Amino acid sequence: MSRCLATLLLTSTLACGTAFALPHPTSVVGSSPASRAVSRTSSTELSLSLSGSAAKSLALSIPRAGGQTSITNIISSATANPVALFDSLLVVLAMGAVGFKAVDRIASSSSSSSSSSSDAMKEEKPAELKSLQIKFLAAFWLLRCGYWMSGPYVVPAYKSKVFGGVEASMGLVSKIFLSGFAATAIFGPSIGQATDKYGRKAGTIAFALLYSLGCASIKSNTLWMLFAGRAVVGCALSLLFSAPEAWLAGEASRKNVSKYLGETFGLAYTGDALVAIIAGKLASWAAGMRGVTGPFDLSIVFLAAGAVVAGLFWRENKAVTAATSASSSDDSGKGAKKGSIKEAFDIVRGDQKLMLVGAVQSLFEAAMYVFILQWPPAIAGAVSAYFGEGAMTPFGTIFSCFMTCSLLGSLTFGKLLKRKNSMTESTATGMLAAAAASMGAGAYLTSGATTSLAGIMGALCLYEACVGMYFPAIGTLRSKYVPDEQKSVILSLFGIPLNTLVVLAYLFVKELGMSGALGVSSAALAIATGCMAKLHSIAKKETADA
Repeated sequence: MSRCLATLLLTSTLACGTAFALPHPTSVVGSSPASRAVSRTSSTELSLSLSGSAAKSLALSIPRAGGQTSITNIISSATANPVALFDSLLVVLAMGAVGFKAVDRIASSSSSSSSSSSDAMKEEKPAELKSLQIKFLAAFWLLRCGYWMSGPYVVPAYKSKVFGGVEASMGLVSKIFLSGFAATAIFGPSIGQATDKYGRKAGTIAFALLYSLGCASIKSNTLWMLFAGRAVVGCALSLLFSAPEAWLAGEASRKNVSKYLGETFGLAYTGDALVAIIAGKLASWAAGMRGVTGPFDLSIVFLAAGAVVAGLFWRENKAVTAATSASSSDDSGKGAKKGSIKEAFDIVRGDQKLMLVGAVQSLFEAAMYVFILQWPPAIAGAVSAYFGEGAMTPFGTIFSCFMTCSLLGSLTFGKLLKRKNSMTESTATGMLAAAAASMGAGAYLTSGATTSLAGIMGALCLYEACVGMYFPAIGTLRSKYVPDEQKSVILSLFGIPLNTLVVLAYLFVKELGMSGALGVSSAALAIATGCMAKLHSIAKKETADA
């Protein structure tokens, strides 16, 4: 099945007249010493030649047998081993993303030229918006690159540890992860409150520091250090998922450009997918150079760069000062109460729309964290079944494939958002339904009924495309429904049910098994779909009544 899929994709590429070189296992950046030693299993050789400086030409050189070009040899070479297969898949997905963007740009240009008379009527975007986007996106993407760098290798890094002469089991790995989720659930609301009180810029820089400490702990072979490091990572993630977004919302409100937040979130998460693709390839390179803990060393470099950019170019904003400036007549006791956890809880409890947004975030992201734990063994098992025991699984390249799918999802969200009378709630409902279906397919395909590598990759890639749509969608919805003066606290409160669900899933991961865990995730996504459908119904009714 996998060879058939690769055949279809590569043949269509060649039919379009495109010549490209598929990296050979012996020359893949970041491949392990073992993969570099893989002998050539095909006589096919793809080479690119450039002639002249003014007129460059691409020549595809393929050995011929009996004067006939052997397409079969090309396919065999591209699917000869896991590294070649997933590199080929990444090339095809990347070409698809570029093609999608090119078609969208052409369509937009055609639409603009046909309605040139109305262009003069279009509102010109304020200069403050561009300045804000540059400052935010530069720091955000650097920090996210540091975050993504550790993604493909966090489970393999923990599993590589040996305690008492025995390699760490998935049960032990899940318990290490639990310390992080428990820390987020316990300390998250207090961290959010402190971020709103002392500053979102300070919270963003604190994330970089704490996450760097967590990355450094991965190199330890002491069990308690791994648990402590993961707990620190849990606290850091509370900051990553609240502080930068709260800072952006606060600055947008101050500069009176809040209506462009949806556009900014779309840019942020479209670029985030590109950053993650690059991070995955860099992680593969670092792992090839320094082992499975190598990507964590490189991650610290990007985290430090992001902290420097935020420190130099971000202006501090605080929820308490915003509330105070809005109502300077409040007494000090009332002002001190602003931003309290209890008050934030009362706000959420009294607003049905806010509760629905929180439910969707908790359910979707809980399913996502279960997916993070399960995809490496799921893909590794399918690779072993297809290529044979001992076949190396290129986690970094697979991660880049997933992130390319996420990029396609972000681009799709941006395209759908441009439709006339488009509602984010409607788009999100369809996305959640697709995510539930794809996760359900993944649960079935890993149940032992089949070991289809193409089927498992297809289901998980579709889910990742939904993830790419989710983040700009939820960011837009949170900017719409969550009050800015208590944004960090409320977002941290959403983390309590999220981490409770994840802790329960991880506690019973052994009993559930891979298929059962993915099945529970599918059920959570189905419930999230119902919550979003309800929110869409409320929003649609309010729009009609307005």
